[in-house]
Amino acid sequence: MADPLRFSYHHSPVGPLLLAGDSQALHYLSFPGGSRALSPRDDWLRDDGFFGAVRRQLDAYFSGELTAFTVPLHHSGTDFQKQVWQALLTIPYGETRSYGQLAKQIGKPTASRAVGAANGANPLPIITPCHRVIGSDKSLTGFGGGVETKRFLLALEQRDLLSGL
Repeated sequence: MADPLRFSYHHSPVGPLLLAGDSQALHYLSFPGGSRALSPRDDWLRDDGFFGAVRRQLDAYFSGELTAFTVPLHHSGTDFQKQVWQALLTIPYGETRSYGQLAKQIGKPTASRAVGAANGANPLPIITPCHRVIGSDKSLTGFGGGVETKRFLLALEQRDLLSGL
């Protein structure tokens, strides 16, 4: 029998984040608002003591002490989406890439729009850093948690990099 998904909320500077996962990995992280906000499903179990490692790493990220997450992740999607999400994990903290650059990175240079769609379907934002993808003109294009949240996350990472100089 499959391990049931458990969920909880974690307080963060961008609002309460929905966390959902099983004993093996984190499956979802969702912002409280925006176009991709997720609500717990009826078959998920509330368990506020379940996500200790994820909570510690999120707190460390938001306080500027963590630049790369190590919690196990479960990316559920198409092969193409998973390929894009793996590419997102290679974008260094504090840096950005365009959709076109990601498309080239995965060997599909004409697939910028498809990369954008996969980026938008990312079930684990922040940890799988889709906020680091911007328009080729440097614009902050759409973001499932809202453009203000994207702006906050990018500024957080830039501030942390600049404070180390």
